[in-house]
Amino acid sequence: MDLTERLPPRAWLTRGIVLLVVVALLTPSVVSAITYDPSVSNLKPGTIDQPANGTTIISVQGFNFQGEGNRKKPARLVSVGPKGNINWVYNGSKEGVSWFYDVDPLPNGNLLVVSTQRGKTVVYEMDPETKKKVWSRTLPIKDTHDIDLINNGTELLVGNLRNYNSSTGENNDRVYVYSLEKDKIVWQWHFTNYYDKNQGGEFTGDWTHLNNVQQIAPGKFAVDPRNMDQVLVIDRKTKKVTMKLGEPGNTSILNKQHNPDYLESESGKPTFLVADSENNRVVEYEKDGNDWNRTWTLGSSDTLTWPRDADRLPNGNTLVVDSSDHRVIEVTPEGKIVWEFYAPWLPYDAERIGTGDESNGPTIADQNASGTYQISGSANLDPGTGKSLRMSVFLGHAFAGTSMQDTMRHYGERWDQVTPFIRPIWMSEYAFIAVIFAILLLVLWLLGELVYQRKRISNGLKYRLG
Repeated sequence: MDLTERLPPRAWLTRGIVLLVVVALLTPSVVSAITYDPSVSNLKPGTIDQPANGTTIISVQGFNFQGEGNRKKPARLVSVGPKGNINWVYNGSKEGVSWFYDVDPLPNGNLLVVSTQRGKTVVYEMDPETKKKVWSRTLPIKDTHDIDLINNGTELLVGNLRNYNSSTGENNDRVYVYSLEKDKIVWQWHFTNYYDKNQGGEFTGDWTHLNNVQQIAPGKFAVDPRNMDQVLVIDRKTKKVTMKLGEPGNTSILNKQHNPDYLESESGKPTFLVADSENNRVVEYEKDGNDWNRTWTLGSSDTLTWPRDADRLPNGNTLVVDSSDHRVIEVTPEGKIVWEFYAPWLPYDAERIGTGDESNGPTIADQNASGTYQISGSANLDPGTGKSLRMSVFLGHAFAGTSMQDTMRHYGERWDQVTPFIRPIWMSEYAFIAVIFAILLLVLWLLGELVYQRKRISNGLKYRLG
């Protein structure tokens, strides 16, 4: 008697149906693998309502986990033309770059590039035409997000984070000035002199997460200890904090923000434009006496996901790096996207060549555009594939008008953030979903077989064990 005679026909029918469903679910991924063309870039324009007023340089952080990178999701610098055309791509993985962070256009047309490698930081001036390094400095610090060239190119202003010394029990997170002429540190300021060790992040790890340093005037440094939810201005001579925005732990003002840019209104009022990262918005604050008034709020979790840079352009628009949506957008003061470019994986900084370093435009108050605005006009592409729609948008539309709309959009946003890093680069998003369902179905099938065959398995084990 063969096996088919001993088993009910219904069991074989069920197995056949399950097998057909699994094959159907896996077919899209097989087709994606066969038809994938590595020469086709995952860098793609989105909405281009009007050409940008110059070339845009984007630094892409890339995928890296505990020192191991993904060569298909590398750290890179991307030069994008006014109409979304790609001028060039500089792949950092070829020289051991773990992450690219800040990139600054220099007056001579070159770029100042900040990168990290295993256990060290490398900062260099790069000629964008030849991609050659003009000069380079390797600093013995394992993580630095921002370094600025100051004082006529003679010094580096360095933000040093994740600098805990286990042998002394001290956290040495600091901002310091490094003289290129003397080849040594000539000034430094430690955050332990200002903050309590119980504030911010883990004292023995990523305590301050200092991610931005900027000389806003001779001898005046604006610094951004992200984990303190605060921006400080430090006087180089006195080492005193002369201005501060935000309060440690008060996330209604700032919440794990990035890259604050200092501006001044026509009347001389200090102003900060900030990528308020974990509030999923961009904000602008204007100082009035001892108080800070929020004059502008752009976006929300519906339209931004972990923004990490915002620069005011001379035309009054704002260039925003929407990191977890893997794109850079130029928006009007009212939030309308006029230029959009998708640059996986995790863009960190963007600069519009010809407009200077950081922000060089009017404040929102000077534009009479104060208020709260949502972002509109996105192409809503799926990052890495250039296809519509993102899962958060799809679920938002699918459950629109129901009690599940916000919940499903939230899960869609988490999906949009995580899957680009774990999905194979050749696989479309919906093929990836099909693979997940195929795996779940196979697991359920296996469990069902174990239950169905439990007596036979038990008898077989008893027989073998005597």
